Amino acid sequence: MIGAMAEHEFEAQLWRWDEALDGWFFVTVPAEASDGIRVASGPPRGFGSVRVEVTVGSTTWRTSVFPDKKSGCFVLPVKQAVRRAEGLDAGDPVAVALDVVE
Repeated sequence: MIGAMAEHEFEAQLWRWDEALDGWFFVTVPAEASDGIRVASGPPRGFGSVRVEVTVGSTTWRTSVFPDKKSGCFVLPVKQAVRRAEGLDAGDPVAVALDVVE
């Protein structure tokens, strides 16, 4: 994906799922992008997850997005190494470029 146009580009707020120090951090994928991921992904994997390649700032990695029943959208986990490299904390806006991968 580096140097190429991403399938989905959006900005969303980083949020913490658990208030514990080692809690998980996520970005909620907007509804339009979530719908596009469902169409592009084929059969769902475990927990309804879909493999993606993501770029935030200068950091690119592969992970999975997971369906969130509450919002009806996918959520993207943002690991600690990415948050540190990009200087992100809960409540910060995050510009995301995301592609579905096989």
